[in-house]
Amino acid sequence: MASLTVRRALVFGAVAILVAATVIVAGLVNQQQRPNGLPRAAEELLAARQAEESEGDRDFQAGTEGDAHGGAGGESAEALTASQQWAEARTAPGIVAPGAYSAAFAALQGLPTVGGAWNELTNVPYDADDPDYRDYYSNSGGGSGLVTGRMTALAADADGYVYAGGADGGVWRSSTGGGNWTPIADGLPSLSSGDLKIAADGSLWYATGEANTGGTSYVGSGVYRLANPRTGAFSPSDRVGGAELESTTINALRFDGHGRVWAATLRGLYWHSDSSTSGAWALSFAPNPSFLPGGANASNANAAYKNIVNDVLVDPKDSNHLILGAAWRSGDTYNGFYESSDRGGTWTKVNIAGGLDKSDIGNISFGWASDGSKLYVINQSPKSLNKGGQQNTYLDGVYVSNSGTLAGPWTKIASSDKLAASGSALSKQFGVGYRPGIQAWYNQFILVDPANAEHVYIGLEEIFETKDGGQNWNAIGPYWNFYFPCWNVDALYPPDGAPNRCPQGTHPDQHSVALGAYNGTAYTYFGNDGGLYRRPLNGTTNKKGNATDWVSLSDGTIDALQYYAVGVGLVAGADGNRPDINAGGDVLVSGGLQDNGGSLLRPGAAKMVSNFGGDGGDVLVDPNDGCNIIQEYVFLSLELTQTCANPGNPQALVNKSLSTTYDVAPPDINARFIAPFVGDKQDVNNMLAGGNSIWFNDKGFDIRSGDEWQKVFTFGPAARVATAMAYNGEWAVAGWCGGCNNLGFARGVAVGHYVDGAWTWVDHTADLGTSNVPNRYIGGVEVADDGTLYLAMNGFNRRFTEGPGAGVGHVFKSTDHGATWTNISGNIPDVPLNSIKKLSSGALVVGSDLAVLYSADGGAHWSRLGANLPVTVAIDVEVGPLGNSLYAATHGRGIWRISLAGL
Repeated sequence: MASLTVRRALVFGAVAILVAATVIVAGLVNQQQRPNGLPRAAEELLAARQAEESEGDRDFQAGTEGDAHGGAGGESAEALTASQQWAEARTAPGIVAPGAYSAAFAALQGLPTVGGAWNELTNVPYDADDPDYRDYYSNSGGGSGLVTGRMTALAADADGYVYAGGADGGVWRSSTGGGNWTPIADGLPSLSSGDLKIAADGSLWYATGEANTGGTSYVGSGVYRLANPRTGAFSPSDRVGGAELESTTINALRFDGHGRVWAATLRGLYWHSDSSTSGAWALSFAPNPSFLPGGANASNANAAYKNIVNDVLVDPKDSNHLILGAAWRSGDTYNGFYESSDRGGTWTKVNIAGGLDKSDIGNISFGWASDGSKLYVINQSPKSLNKGGQQNTYLDGVYVSNSGTLAGPWTKIASSDKLAASGSALSKQFGVGYRPGIQAWYNQFILVDPANAEHVYIGLEEIFETKDGGQNWNAIGPYWNFYFPCWNVDALYPPDGAPNRCPQGTHPDQHSVALGAYNGTAYTYFGNDGGLYRRPLNGTTNKKGNATDWVSLSDGTIDALQYYAVGVGLVAGADGNRPDINAGGDVLVSGGLQDNGGSLLRPGAAKMVSNFGGDGGDVLVDPNDGCNIIQEYVFLSLELTQTCANPGNPQALVNKSLSTTYDVAPPDINARFIAPFVGDKQDVNNMLAGGNSIWFNDKGFDIRSGDEWQKVFTFGPAARVATAMAYNGEWAVAGWCGGCNNLGFARGVAVGHYVDGAWTWVDHTADLGTSNVPNRYIGGVEVADDGTLYLAMNGFNRRFTEGPGAGVGHVFKSTDHGATWTNISGNIPDVPLNSIKKLSSGALVVGSDLAVLYSADGGAHWSRLGANLPVTVAIDVEVGPLGNSLYAATHGRGIWRISLAGL
């Protein structure tokens, strides 16, 4: 991807649900002139929207989903690309059977533990708006304030207790109306959060498996009930039912008030007794049951899309009457509204009336008035999603049934244009080429005030509120402040309250909502890609309708940050004397985050800062100088700084000549969403980057332009792209895939030799086959000091991945530079691996979807490394610059460090 795409992208990380998609990215986004007076982050929204849409769409069941690289829907398509590509790594070339992650968790529990305890580093406030880092390449000044990772589930009570579920961060508890958080689900085999609900008896129900179909939406291990949530913590024994809801995602939990809890899942609608955890979940409804596990069509490539229940509600007037919406976002014949009048015994597809098109129902969210008098729905349009081209929204609309019945008639009360005119930052008057609902397949919630059926909150990219049943709307939580007249580069943070200053907002991309109270005040709680926010249920707004009373609840005690990578370097030279680089330690820790930019953890600082805006991908840090950083946005779009990206002048936010950051993206025709780039272990100033080609740079951190990269190898057709790279002295290795999805999956490896200033690369893909290396995605690679090569394979063994040649094994090595490979998986659990490192002691360390694993004997025997690390995705492991510590970047629980002493 070229450098000009949306830096504040709406992108999301990793799925274990079965998204099989081909995306071939061809061509670069057109370079465009930057309008005066806008930071790069804001301007690139417009640039990407105006860019030409590239080819390579993938036909789903009823249409085509747009490629990520341009067009008015380009940012939304980037999210689709992210979800597709992460899923590919874990499923291709087949379909993953239920039970894969639970079996891996069981195997993990049987391993011995070696080493000391992990130390969490990023459990400090993370300030997205720090004025010292208000740079052309940052989002500082947007108004999000303190942030953490994506929050997909919320519950609150009337006594100040709030429960928050991170996308892959588990459940957190606050007893102070938000803040001072404590994790209470770290003992579970899944920390992926689908929904949270408080039952009438005060118990807390936790549905695992995030159902947003985003790039980092993992399946779960079922539903859990905690009897004493104010003081207790979840354990595996709290699971409700058996294995029926393993390896799926759960959109919603609902109680009918008469003994049943209902679960809307990826595999249909289920119910269970709400007074007991024993007994199996009962399947009440599946639109296409033959596609369920064990069914005649379970192996069909589209099986994962055929039984999605988006939402379910119980009629407040009649607990025997239930309604649900079932739909795949790209359209299917089963998409529609269904109801049951006999407590889920039989279901009927409803022939709806009024302005809602029954042939265009996609992802939906329902909201019923507490007395049943009105029924609201948000509907995403499959027809728009499948059009391709220059789409500026995928929202069909917000509707109300004023009779409170599912059949309607339905009246549209909000369109994308109407919402855009309500104080939204996604309005053409601000120069942005797309409108609210551009990610309606991913960003949705709806809440009806139980005391006022006319008072409704909805969440898309932004948060909207109506107090008159939809006649008028206010964008109380706009996307950001950059396009408003009140915005100014010199505005204080937090805002100083002056009438001409923009109020603090929320982070974009809304997912969850809940009502609660604290100290007698009713609050509404909101969860989004940047964490948690609250405001009074009936709050205050300015003249534009934007709320003026937002409070971020991401105070640093809730570390649900979703990292893709970590890089560590020493505090060196003059940087150590800068006031922003505080004393108190030897190293600076950088990372790339889903939807929360690049982070910088400074020694002794009271908070972490965001020195690059938008999404963060891979990162490369000079081990000898931690302020030398190359941070990826996505698709190999690289920015370089030698000042930790602190320009020393806030005006650098709008004046590129004052920035100390440089765009150094190589001119590749195609790259993975999170594309690899590495420095030579012997000399970090020699670098390799991988897209469709491998690029070499020997200028190191003195590079100033993408044109200074040299192409040294091409994998072949444009569909082939690098998945992992390592470089040590004379030798380098790169894994690739292409196609990367289930249909036509291929993978390979190339080995490079650098002698006398010239590279020689050899494709050893055929040698993988003769050595029985599985036909799965290569998640990590390594080059030891003696030239020995290592592969860490993603995906599952043949037992769970039923596909052509999926194979068995996770760790392989070659002592002859790729000609032959030996399986050294030993007793390693059957779990996807993401990265691999060889320590100076000779031991191997791998990051997996569940833990960091360690082998002191070359792979014959594996142990779990360290105590105290939550069971979440260890996406990257790196050795610190002093060689005495290992760092793990997790995709849901921040960055952790462990001492290597004694291992």
